Amino acid sequence: MAARTIARAPLALLAASLATLAAALGFQHIGGLDPCVLCIYQRWPYLAVAGICGVALLVRSWTRPALFACAGAFVAGLGLAGFHVGVEQGWWAGTAACGAAGGATTVEELRAAIMSAPVARCDTVAWSLFGISMAGYNFLLSAALAAASVLAGLRWQARDAAR
Repeated sequence: MAARTIARAPLALLAASLATLAAALGFQHIGGLDPCVLCIYQRWPYLAVAGICGVALLVRSWTRPALFACAGAFVAGLGLAGFHVGVEQGWWAGTAACGAAGGATTVEELRAAIMSAPVARCDTVAWSLFGISMAGYNFLLSAALAAASVLAGLRWQARDAAR
């Protein structure tokens, strides 16, 4: 029974990643919450995991390394989400792409900077539930999925050693 559950780990991680991406796109396109640049960056680890898991489902011998690669992607997402929470809380400044003041010296440069500025600011919480922002929930989800990926990879390794 446990071996079958472990074998489904790539499928579960794929489903979790696609569901998270669908939720983010739903908040954006249906809920009208425009993402900031850090929100966009936080989608990339989920996209990477979806690709990694897709390959792992096709090539079963790559499952264990794929699970650890997924853990790495989720840890990267954890870092991005943690950074974003820090920007939202004012603990540190965001990146230059987060809407920081530019060095425009002419009216034309200022207009170009305004027109190319991100729609949403990284330091503003657009939505929260129980005092936790979307970046905060992404932090928690990334941590849980990273841990699940590592545990599944270790169990897969133990399963292979028992054979």
